[in-house]
Amino acid sequence: MRSFQQRLPDFNTRGVRVVAISVDAPEVNRRHCQKLGFTYTFLSDSKAEVIRRYDLLHQGAGPKGSDVARPAEFLIDSTGAIRWVNLTESLAVRARPDQVLKAFDELKQASPPGARSQPSSLLASASTSMGR
Repeated sequence: MRSFQQRLPDFNTRGVRVVAISVDAPEVNRRHCQKLGFTYTFLSDSKAEVIRRYDLLHQGAGPKGSDVARPAEFLIDSTGAIRWVNLTESLAVRARPDQVLKAFDELKQASPPGARSQPSSLLASASTSMGR
């Protein structure tokens, strides 16, 4: 997640919005962002509703057997369609910013000019509970 913060200008230049989601409460995410200097959006999904919709719930894998989101990165276009996904079973493995930027650039090149469904945002899923 730090590496995404460090490469935020590269995402911004391409018009990609970096967003993280976790099962943690908003105040936990807020403290985490302040502590680590993250400036991109962190969403709180404490009931894991969105995390379940994307099939990312890793039941019992967090501290003290809590549920967490599996690490995943998505490129989602302006229509809400998933254009690219990186999904792993390991809580320690995540896509690097270079991988995501390369995927975005390849999708952009493959899209016809003026296409409505240009890839436009990144949803980066937080895999571990930050405050538990």
